[in-house]
Amino acid sequence: MNPVAPFQPTPPDNGNDWQAHPFVRGLSAEALATLGTCAMPVTFEAGQLIFREGETANRFYLLLEGGVQLEAEAPDRPAVPVAELGAGDVLGWSWLFPPYTWNFTARAVTPVKAVFFYGTWLRERSETDVTLGYELMKRTAVVLMQRLQVTRQQLVLSYNLR
Repeated sequence: MNPVAPFQPTPPDNGNDWQAHPFVRGLSAEALATLGTCAMPVTFEAGQLIFREGETANRFYLLLEGGVQLEAEAPDRPAVPVAELGAGDVLGWSWLFPPYTWNFTARAVTPVKAVFFYGTWLRERSETDVTLGYELMKRTAVVLMQRLQVTRQQLVLSYNLR
């Protein structure tokens, strides 16, 4: 069992490389500045556990490079792969919805370069900055819909293989 990865801050290629990520594209300068106050570049090695299903969800990542596998824990067998994410994807949405626990386990499958955001702080900030909160909610809803569609496709494929 791998322990959850410690944060490994790395200097970014430039301080704002995350601002070109699809998740934040089109945000106001004010919203980008707010996000920038709680952003930290991180890296993960291939095979490194990023977070574990059931643990407290207090962050999210914008993936800049590399690949991450989402896994569903199974009590009587190895974890079941659910989806694979890569550059341009968002990792982690559970920070935004009660009970604020991870719904999947995330593991780097290749070396990963990402930007970490303090979700708990952003969630609290969104209570007073409703424009920011609405933008984050709309963008996270798109991520959720994409993940739901991937899961639906996997279920259909699984059913057709039986």
